[in-house]
Amino acid sequence: MLDQTNQPIARIENLRVEFQTKDGPVVGVEDVSFEVNPGETVCIVGESGSGKSVSSLSLMRLVEFGGGDIAGGRLLFDRRDGDEIDLGKTDQNLMRTIRGNEIGMIFQEPMTALNPVFTVGRQLTEGLRLHKGMTKKQAEARALELLKQVRIPEAERRLKQYPHELSGGMRQRVVIAMALACEPRLLIADEPTTALDVTIQAEILALMDRLKRETGTAVMFITHDMAVVAQMADRVVVMYRGNKVEEGPVEQIFENPQHDYTKALLSAVPRLGEMTGKDLPEPMKLLGYEDHPTDPIPGSDEVLLEVRNLTTRFAVKGGFFRRTVANVHAVEDVSFTLRKGRTLSLVGESGCGKSTVGRSLLRLVEPLEGHVTLDGVDIMALDHKGLRKARQDMQMVFQDPFASLNPQMQLMDQVAEPLRNYHAASGSELQDRVAHLFDRVELPRSFLRRFPHELSGGQRQRVAIARALALNPKLIVADEAVSALDVSVQAQVLNLMMELQAELGLSYLFISHDMAVVERVSHDVGVMYLGRIVELGPRRAVFEDPQHPYTKALMKAVPIADPHKRKSEKELNFKPIPSPIHPVGYEPAPSEYEEISPGHFILTTDSGY
Repeated sequence: MLDQTNQPIARIENLRVEFQTKDGPVVGVEDVSFEVNPGETVCIVGESGSGKSVSSLSLMRLVEFGGGDIAGGRLLFDRRDGDEIDLGKTDQNLMRTIRGNEIGMIFQEPMTALNPVFTVGRQLTEGLRLHKGMTKKQAEARALELLKQVRIPEAERRLKQYPHELSGGMRQRVVIAMALACEPRLLIADEPTTALDVTIQAEILALMDRLKRETGTAVMFITHDMAVVAQMADRVVVMYRGNKVEEGPVEQIFENPQHDYTKALLSAVPRLGEMTGKDLPEPMKLLGYEDHPTDPIPGSDEVLLEVRNLTTRFAVKGGFFRRTVANVHAVEDVSFTLRKGRTLSLVGESGCGKSTVGRSLLRLVEPLEGHVTLDGVDIMALDHKGLRKARQDMQMVFQDPFASLNPQMQLMDQVAEPLRNYHAASGSELQDRVAHLFDRVELPRSFLRRFPHELSGGQRQRVAIARALALNPKLIVADEAVSALDVSVQAQVLNLMMELQAELGLSYLFISHDMAVVERVSHDVGVMYLGRIVELGPRRAVFEDPQHPYTKALMKAVPIADPHKRKSEKELNFKPIPSPIHPVGYEPAPSEYEEISPGHFILTTDSGY
């Protein structure tokens, strides 16, 4: 049922959007034009602040609710009945009919798009009854059909559930089902997979692609992830600072980019498979940073950190007396060794226990049992005072630098704080050391007097790294330290971390769900699933010869930034992850491993996958 006319469904012409602020108008989108044709996916790419989301919110006329104002241009939309209208001049009553009915939208964060007080069934049927005039019974039948279409298991049960009872991936499927409920002519997807795990992201991308082919809907897909673009796009529009800088078919953009910004963006994308044949990690070659070293980082064979049989559980309390009724088995019998000057990455999906391992090592959460030795010191045996001393040697960099920095302190004082706390320096020596740390992480010294809100995300993360380096630690635990950053900033921060490692002999425990980044930075990799390490070994062995079925499924799901290597839905075959919650008294079997090549181990105990 494809539209036979060649008329585009939506045309944006010379769009200009301004936001009114205390300091006068700020331009969100300066002058942007592009169109979307029936049955076509147009990806709008750009980094945060480029204006990509503002363009879609203008088309939905939701930008006004965020303080924006469509200051110029036309937003032409080809309606079902054949009338073309300018959405920029349409009154909000008619917009309410078009929104949801003819233009569907999928937002980045599914929890904000769903109403927490209504069941999934009620939210799905509401639009159908309003826009399509269906009876309650018809709407419920259609809702069930939609949930099956987006491959939600046990769909009948889900209709009666509330959003908080579903996982992130399930919620995002419900949001997609809602957006598709009225068979819109245009579907706008704004970063719909950013918050999801690799395997769920792969399924949702395949699902959207299939639905587009089956219904002939036009899709406007907004993302900053170039691998997702390679997987989904027919055409690509590249945005930079409120302007379109390049547009073309997906193959052309990847193989022959014209604009300098597009070239720099593509050079910063880590691609899975780039490190094939290399034993050691090496910094990325970035455009504009040719003078930076990109030599492999050998590390040493001397053991720094030894972890044996680490187990961490969280109690689930219930009943009138708040007794422990069950335990979350977050980390189950995990063992590994990290050598000096090397990086061991722990990868896995959310809820696999990788962050809890990092926190347990530093005793930010107390493990149930296990041994952790850092440079000969038994961390688990230390009292409060001893632990404080030992923490000079181990530091943590968190995912969200804004949450780990104090909004009311100047950056200089935040980086100086650990030095003051441990009486490592004072007076002019302290100032010199902080200034030197700013040089190390390539931040201008003028930033010393600034506050966190005056910096971008990447700059804040550099401050967090500078602070972690202040006491010359031996180990840095980086917990998803680059996952919230734009791709070009992420590449610079990763290179910085690798340069510091080569220079200072730092060891990293790098916790991440991004397989392409892990491939780039790691000496060794541990793949985690349901609290256990299911595969552990040198990065090259694990990536080039994965043995555990879960590792294989994970590798298969990673989108590759190359439009010729698209995944089909047939290739993806995932099992739902079982619950890590077990009743009190449940004793899991210990983790047992088989060594399949030197240093490369796979779990032989039943991992549940």
